[in-house]
Formats: sequence, structure tokens, C-alpha cells
Amino acid sequence: MDLEAGPGSLPRVPGTGRPVPEAESALVERWRSAGGELVELLSQVRRRCGGVAAFRLGPVPTVLVTDPQAVQHVLARHPERYVKRSHRARLLIGDGVLAATGAAWKRQRRLLQSQFTGTGMRRYEQRISEAARTTARRWEEYAGTGQTFDVAEEMRRFALDAIWRSLTGYAIDDVTERELAAVTAVAAVLPSLPADVTVAEKAVAADLARIDAVARHAIDAARGGAAGPDGPGLLHVLIDAATEHPEYTDRLIRDELVTLLAAGHETTATTLTWLHLLLDQHPAAREQALAAGAEGSAQRRQAIQALVHETLRLYPSAWILPRHATEEDTLGGYTVEAGTDILICPYLTHRDPGLWRDPEHFDPRRFTVPDGRPAHPGGYLPFGIGPRACLGVQFALRESTVLLEHLLPVHRPSFRSTPTKARYGITVRPDGPTPATLEPSLT
Repeated sequence: MDLEAGPGSLPRVPGTGRPVPEAESALVERWRSAGGELVELLSQVRRRCGGVAAFRLGPVPTVLVTDPQAVQHVLARHPERYVKRSHRARLLIGDGVLAATGAAWKRQRRLLQSQFTGTGMRRYEQRISEAARTTARRWEEYAGTGQTFDVAEEMRRFALDAIWRSLTGYAIDDVTERELAAVTAVAAVLPSLPADVTVAEKAVAADLARIDAVARHAIDAARGGAAGPDGPGLLHVLIDAATEHPEYTDRLIRDELVTLLAAGHETTATTLTWLHLLLDQHPAAREQALAAGAEGSAQRRQAIQALVHETLRLYPSAWILPRHATEEDTLGGYTVEAGTDILICPYLTHRDPGLWRDPEHFDPRRFTVPDGRPAHPGGYLPFGIGPRACLGVQFALRESTVLLEHLLPVHRPSFRSTPTKARYGITVRPDGPTPATLEPSLT
């Protein structure tokens, strides 16, 4: 996104709608001078102008969309009018399904779709459970020794193991885990890299080389017939696709592999880290979830899923979703000109007091009681909605729930210190370490 200031205001264009309300340029200049987070500017723009609001960061007008009906209009009803252009993570994931567009995106998504719904998900249940049991055993060791560990790193380790097992059929080994830390490193610096692609690539060349080496080794092993104890994984699906679809070159298989690795563990790890931090502040929520039913019961699982959903409400996996208007349209009663940049912001929609009661408060019961959450589908979208909604929603929710079913009844992290703020990059991450020791659960 171009952050250079531009003169003027949104022009009125012919159409059936009114001009989009625009925040005054002074507000943008004050934010720029203060060096604030983008979310702070967006929050002020929404407060001043409402759920469809315009502002200028450069010569191209930008429209912020947080109103649920307008969100659904853009993402679900008319995605052909509001398109993705270039994904911020393209440097890392190349032409993977998250960054792909047009016919290539449709083809790639169709191939992967079946792997994350119904029968496809059942293939990965055992692998997710094994990753959760491995983490639970490690936590037993921490509890026995009183060792201090980093909760965020533990959540990353679990999520990476779960997706690696699902991709390859094997538990992740120490060397691979260490090398794939480069995925997290690149994702963390992407928002601050130079706009020039060549310069940006040089800045992370060493980390990209480490990722490529792991991907190349995994692809060669799978192509050679290697399959883990639970059989072939998602990587084998990609390799098999190449026999019928020549566009699945080694490079595209690499890009899809890295896409699944990055999207399949970064967001889940971040959500689980936030959840542990929130439970530290609201211990009653943990006890209420465990008291909802016996171990393994549907009632307890539903209550634990509510913990995850409420965490995702406050810290959605995709906190901001950029789009670009390809044609003039009427959005929420306002005329949006072709060429306008659109920012959907689930983070702000989820914290709208007009949609959510006491929105800054952590209250998982919103997701277990009638009328606890907005009925409109555009009011809760931690993974997006519409045709480009996250493919791995069910996978992420399942692995989060399974891990918590193992950990919550037994252990409670006691934090030595906690981050004081969030970092708004590709995901919303705690801005700092999360050292803790383990205490027995209060139940």
C-alpha cells in the first residue's frame, strides 16, 4: 500500500449512491506524525465516519469497510468486483493458493478443498491427536522439572508438528523444526521489507534458502515413495496432481507446500498463544469450560471451541483483508469508484459495540448462548467469508480444540511476564516473549 500522502478528497462519481464519508486529512497527518499502528488510524476513521469510510494514504482513495452487510457484499456476494491483487506474503509463498488469482486460483483451490472438509479432514484426525499428545508429554516434563518455557514457542512447535504430519505423514524432527523457524522469521519481517522486490528478497535470502532446502528435501522424499506411519499426506496429493496437471511444477508444489506450512501453523500458534494469555487474565473462563461436561463430552468440546472462537473474535487470524475495486459499485448506499483500494477489517468489526455487547471483554459465552453473537455472517469472520475464505478453517479449529482438551484439565501456565501490546503484521501477534512455568489446573 502506498503510504505517501495525496491532496484532495474522494471525488463524487456518477452512480446511485452517495459519496463515501471521508475522514479529514488532518486526522491522517496526526496519525502519521505520531508513527502509530495502522489499526489506530482505521479505528479513528471508523469512529468518525462509520462502517463504510474513506481516507487517503496516497493518491489512490482507500475505503475502510467494517459494516457487516458491506463486508458480505465485498467478500461473498461480489468478489468479482473486489479482487485480491498481490498478497503481502508472495515473497514467501510464491504462487501458492493464497496468492494465486483467476483461473490458477480456482484450479489450485479445487484441488485442496476436498482435503479440508468431511472425509478429507478425517484423514488428519490421528495426526493432529498425535501432535497434541506429544505436546502434552512435553508439558508433563516441564511441570515435573519446574522449567521455564515460552508459551508462544510451544504453540508454534505444536502447530508446526500438526501440519508437518499432515503434509508428510511424519512427526517433525528437531533439524526440520529448526530450519522451518525461517518461515516465522520471514513472516514477521514481511510488513517492514522494502517495496522493491529485489531488495526485499536479498534481505531475507538466507531464510528463504533454508525454507527452499526443507521443501526440496520433502518433495524428493515424497516423490521417492516415502510415507509416514499414517500413510501419504497432503504433499503426496500435490505431487500426484502433477501427473495430470503439468502446471504443478516443482516450483508450484514448493509454493503450495510453503503456503500450507505458513498458513497452517502461524495463525493457529498465534491464536493459541493469545488464548493462554487471555485465560491468565480470566481464569474463571477456563474453569467454566472444564465444568461444562466430562472429559471427551460434546458439552466440554463445545465450551472449549467457544474459548477459541472468542479468542479469534478479539484477535482474528486475518485481521485485515485488502481488496481492489475493479468497477464502480454501490456499497452500503455509497458509490465506490473503480480503482479504489478496499480494506476489510475483521479486527474492528469484531470490536464494534453496535454488534457485540461489551466488545473489549473476553467472554466465551457469546458462542454458547442464544443471541450472544451477531446473526449476520459479516459480523464474525476471523478466517474471512466468501469464495476466498481460508481453506483450513476446520483444520485450525480442530487442532486448537484437540490440544486444549489435552492441556487445560492438567496444566495452567503461570506467566513470568506478559507482552504489553500487540504487533499488527500479517497476523496480530503478542509483541514480546511469553515465559511461563506450569502449575496444576485448578479443577
